[in-house]
Amino acid sequence: MTEFTIEREISGSKGRYVIRYAGAEAELTYSITSPTLVIADHTGVPDSFRGTGAGLALVTRLVADARAEGFKIMPLCPFVNAQRKKHPDWADAFAV
Repeated sequence: MTEFTIEREISGSKGRYVIRYAGAEAELTYSITSPTLVIADHTGVPDSFRGTGAGLALVTRLVADARAEGFKIMPLCPFVNAQRKKHPDWADAFAV
């Protein structure tokens, strides 16, 4: 997996994790429903990022923040849900 700088942006009840590289952005967006629950609703990775592990890096950061800040993740995004299933050690971070 490539090493990425991931930024977290929050605006009201919406947020996203973003990786910027060479004029392109990979992102994972979410909605904040309460201090203890966020809904991961979309992961978008442009073709220029494919195969780099950018999507997994975004989900890994979301899981790390959930653990550190005490919120749970509702994985509506199919990619986030697929990664949840591949990483049973993340079960504590998800509300399913």
